[in-house]
Amino acid sequence: MSFLYFLEGLRTPFLDTLFSLITHLGEETLLIVIGILIYWCISKREGLYLLAVGLTGTVINQFLKLFVRIPRPWVLDENFTIVESARAEATGYSFPSGHTQSAVGVFGCIARWNSPLVLRIVCVALAALTAFSRMYLGVHTPLDVGVSVLIAAALVFLFYPLVHKVTQRDETMRALFVVMIALSAAYLLFAETFPFPADIDADSYLHGVKNAYKMLGCISGLFLAFELERRYIHFEEKAALPVQALKLALGLVLVFAIKEGTKPVLRALFAGHHIAEAVRYFFITVFAGCVWPLSFRRLNAIVGK
Repeated sequence: MSFLYFLEGLRTPFLDTLFSLITHLGEETLLIVIGILIYWCISKREGLYLLAVGLTGTVINQFLKLFVRIPRPWVLDENFTIVESARAEATGYSFPSGHTQSAVGVFGCIARWNSPLVLRIVCVALAALTAFSRMYLGVHTPLDVGVSVLIAAALVFLFYPLVHKVTQRDETMRALFVVMIALSAAYLLFAETFPFPADIDADSYLHGVKNAYKMLGCISGLFLAFELERRYIHFEEKAALPVQALKLALGLVLVFAIKEGTKPVLRALFAGHHIAEAVRYFFITVFAGCVWPLSFRRLNAIVGK
């Protein structure tokens, strides 16, 4: 906590605003947008790499949160204050930092996959700033952030050679997906059946269970999308700039429409059970991974003329 108190003493309105903006680089929405952008418009393999690292990292992160159950810094020390704008997104237990892990995973994948030195420097800088922002804002300790950096970096380097072989051996990617599904299923089983103590924070527990269903739906949907795309669709990432802009803009609108529009319907259908989250995120990833790409040839024929 001493380092967090040191950062608390450095706070100014300008820095509060700056790091409140930077910290958004670790949010789920950015992972979705960057992953989809790369998958649709730049490289399917790189997009799968980024999403595989991000989703697996989230499973590990959420498991550790529920298993270790370390409260947030302001709960550990009632005298410590945080930047209030960061409170709304500081959900669940503190250890390890989800925002940090997501940012290091996303920007680490981009840096590892691409060789230009300037791009790599920018990616490392953005990941480091995001990690620092979590401590500056007061929502994570150095331990939370440091462990997240290590987990994300390990996945970035571990998954790279596996995904890079996907054009030669689909079995490599299938095996990776099987491991990812097994991990997410194991986390869901843990979250639903582990005999947690009676004093567990109810909101943090529900947040962890909800994410367990989300991750299982996401990973299962991504696996199905990978199989269907590889067998039947074979879309081209490259296209003229107007086509790229249209397929990205319209596709993202549809993705987020599904994400938000199906929420109340599925919650009602499943009577509020968290399985609705698994189904919702399964639909999102299947749509983004193989349904919307079915339109790419048509868009290229119409707009790319």
